[in-house]
Amino acid sequence: MIWDNNDDIRLITCPNNGRTIQRFLNDCREERRPYVFVTNTMRSIDEIKRILVPVTMLEEEVYKAELCTYLARKTGATIVLLKAKDYGSKAQTNLNKIITHIRSVADRTGEKIVFEVHEGLKDSFSLNKEASERQRDFGHQLLLLTASREYGLDDWLFGPQERYAIRHSQVPVMLVNPRADLFSLCD
Repeated sequence: MIWDNNDDIRLITCPNNGRTIQRFLNDCREERRPYVFVTNTMRSIDEIKRILVPVTMLEEEVYKAELCTYLARKTGATIVLLKAKDYGSKAQTNLNKIITHIRSVADRTGEKIVFEVHEGLKDSFSLNKEASERQRDFGHQLLLLTASREYGLDDWLFGPQERYAIRHSQVPVMLVNPRADLFSLCD
């Protein structure tokens, strides 16, 4: 299966510069399906053996559970859950919800879905940056992030976290739109 031929996922091949990436991010604000930014040579979904999924305190992180489970089932990839190192319990709650979803799909389908849980070095505000920089540590072939729900002043001044991740990741970055009214995935 080639990214370009998949109607469920939008492929965006772009040069690795901030302005171009930001233009594509702006264009995808209303996208209903997950979208993948590819700035390297990976072309086939079959190349994915490990999917890195950062889990922060934001409630929209749980949307990634359905998508990472779907991709793991299609490719046989291991899901690597990277939990933010927060003082509160919200990141842990989101992690528990994602694990519950993965296990329920595995029980329902009878498929073995392998996942690992790792504690991040950073808090929820810096975890996406850490994930994009730790390619060698986790050996992942895909980074799964939630796009910013709304751009705040810091995003306008410094750029959204997903733009940083796309620019610095050595692997494709898949973004899912966190707004429930825009998210869809056929399974």
